[in-house]
Amino acid sequence: MRIERRLLRFITWTNWILFLTVTIAGFILTPGPFAWGILAGGLIVTVNFHLLYRSLRQALTPPHRAKMTVVLGKYYLRFLVSAVIIYVLIADHYVDPLGLIIGLSVVVASIFMATLNEIRRIIF
Repeated sequence: MRIERRLLRFITWTNWILFLTVTIAGFILTPGPFAWGILAGGLIVTVNFHLLYRSLRQALTPPHRAKMTVVLGKYYLRFLVSAVIIYVLIADHYVDPLGLIIGLSVVVASIFMATLNEIRRIIF
């Protein structure tokens, strides 16, 4: 299997597993707004990650290659919508900001774990 596919599959699975684990632990161990922040942040970043993957896959597939302006436009639109959602969640005190930050870091943690896994494969 090519390294790109293996990495993407590992990141996707790890992302969902981390998201579910952290969210369930948040609802069991922390107060409501903190747990809702983890859930909201995890959903925002996970949906953005999958939409970015779809946009890039469609843009880079040979028969339907998209212009760079279209790809960047979608990226900035997603960024703007995410920023507005995060602002509303924090400004109206729906979620705890620290819980939101933890939820938003789920994809970063998945990518970090994938990197460590590949380093382990190379060394051993």
